[in-house]
Amino acid sequence: MPVRLDDLAVPVIAAPMAGGPSTPELAAAVNRAGGLGFLAAGMKTVEALAEQIAAVRKATDRPYGVNLFVPGAPADRAVVDAYRERLRPEAERWGVALPEEIGPDRDGWEAKLALLLADPVPVVSYTFGLPTAAEAAALRAAGTTQIATVTTPGEARAAEALGMDALCVQGPEAGGHRSTHRVTDRPGELPLLELLPAVREVTALPLVAAGGLGDGPAVAAALRAGAVAVQLGTALLRADESGASAAHRAALTELPETAVTRAFTGRPARGLRNAFIDRYGPYAPAAYPEVHHLTAPLRTAAARRGDTDAMHLWAGTAHHLARSGPAEAIVTELWRAARG
Repeated sequence: MPVRLDDLAVPVIAAPMAGGPSTPELAAAVNRAGGLGFLAAGMKTVEALAEQIAAVRKATDRPYGVNLFVPGAPADRAVVDAYRERLRPEAERWGVALPEEIGPDRDGWEAKLALLLADPVPVVSYTFGLPTAAEAAALRAAGTTQIATVTTPGEARAAEALGMDALCVQGPEAGGHRSTHRVTDRPGELPLLELLPAVREVTALPLVAAGGLGDGPAVAAALRAGAVAVQLGTALLRADESGASAAHRAALTELPETAVTRAFTGRPARGLRNAFIDRYGPYAPAAYPEVHHLTAPLRTAAARRGDTDAMHLWAGTAHHLARSGPAEAIVTELWRAARG
């Protein structure tokens, strides 16, 4: 039976956070609180995704979701080459080699879809765009509820026309990547609480609110603005079950502000502002996933050093409210506070 987001016992969805923070344990913990747990398939092999799906199924008998990164067009090689040269002194400083050749990368899109069709999961959500009509129809026929992440009313209209079951409306306050449907798009700045009614004007689909929701009053305000559920990412980064690194967890309480940058991946993403963002953000091209692969050795070396001045530390605007402890307790307390 398709999953109805307005039927969740607790209207809280765990944001799919690629790169390690989202774990099967975190998804199961959010489920135990009455919400909807999620796995992040982005930048993960299909084999690793299959293993995580199996782990979630062992840990919970409630519905869960899998998020996919929709592949885009290849970037202009010249802009990637120019950024490589700008980064080269940084690489030499830390004794790492930057990749000289970066081939096409569709993030295993076809293999992941094949997995989800052969062994369907309850919910699939999309980031960075939309599937084709045929792909959406195939997952619909498999009984999977589909959620499109949108950042504008125009993207919402396109998602509804494709037959999506719900929309995740991502405001500019959100941590991590902005889910614009084209890599070259400049992310909108309309606050979440204004973006929700703007999207509601063009669609009657259920809306999930995402971006900067770190406490009970913020959750309550998003629900009053028209959302049937909220999506929490940064609020769960310090949870016991999160896969975030110790340095990332600590930085959430130590670094004071966030910034939106293409410096690390070539797509706009909100993270804790640091020296790398200040130094390279103005020069980073709109080239994803090419820049992601280009900076990977630098980011790996920075993480090994625990160097928060050079790491990518995704975080939303309410990052200072993130707290430690079991995710089930964090979600339960947020929902209690939202209800007043």
